[in-house]
Amino acid sequence: MTRHPHTHDDHAHHQPGGHAHGDASHAVDWAVFGTLLEKNADLNTPALEETAEWLRGLLAVPVRRALDVGSGPGGATCLFARAFPDAEVVAVDGTPELLERAHARAERLGVADRVRTHLAELPDGLADMGEADLIWSSKAVHHLGDQQGALDGLAAALRPGGVLAVSEGGLPLRALPRDIGIGRPGLLARIDAVQDEGFTEMRAELPGAKEIVEDWPAMLGAAGLTGARSRTFLVDHPAPLDAPAREMLHIELARLHERLADRLDATDRATLGRLIDPDDEAGVLRRPDVFWLSAFTVHAAVKPR
Repeated sequence: MTRHPHTHDDHAHHQPGGHAHGDASHAVDWAVFGTLLEKNADLNTPALEETAEWLRGLLAVPVRRALDVGSGPGGATCLFARAFPDAEVVAVDGTPELLERAHARAERLGVADRVRTHLAELPDGLADMGEADLIWSSKAVHHLGDQQGALDGLAAALRPGGVLAVSEGGLPLRALPRDIGIGRPGLLARIDAVQDEGFTEMRAELPGAKEIVEDWPAMLGAAGLTGARSRTFLVDHPAPLDAPAREMLHIELARLHERLADRLDATDRATLGRLIDPDDEAGVLRRPDVFWLSAFTVHAAVKPR
């Protein structure tokens, strides 16, 4: 599928990853956005490693083939290739530029011999992916109008004893104290509220959009899977933030400043502008109190034998 532009680490429904939900007026610069997604994958690596170990305990069969559906540039693809060394892992996405990055990442990490890429738009491309013992999808299903239909399709591709895991929901990114000394306290909370509104608008505009209670374990059960459960994984990089994470935060806040300008009031726009100013001592590239704290929730279930 062609993933929409994310900011704010795509947590909670905004990866990994905060979209400019459904805003077609902004053309995607995949060179920039692909780098953003890769940096986000690097930040999430420890939590994804925990996720892989948790999923290993749920599997009733060895993993010979795994799918990363809505893979982006292959962060989870490559991690699962390392976590399941006997498996072929397929990155499935609708954006050729991101699949090229997934292939390059696999080469850098020494797993290219077991990583494949598959260009497919969802949901139509579900039937062409082939079967797998493990299917992973992070922040992709919520881009499809019929979320239950998407889960039904993914479950159909699962081999008996295999696991379908979807990462949807979690906790929004926190990267600054509530009161940062400029503007009004609580900036990130207000940004979250604005993005929630944008997410609702994006969902409503999707082709074939269907309203559903987003009870993901119940939805997995309705797809014919059993033993559904959820677990949340913490992404915690405390202050003082290292250079790569600090750069990632700066990029994301800059995207927010660009995309949410017409939704924020003048004070919050000015505050966000100062936070991304590389020459401002109050900016995130200079201030010592920035951190990275978020969480993503994974919902998983098994296909009966």
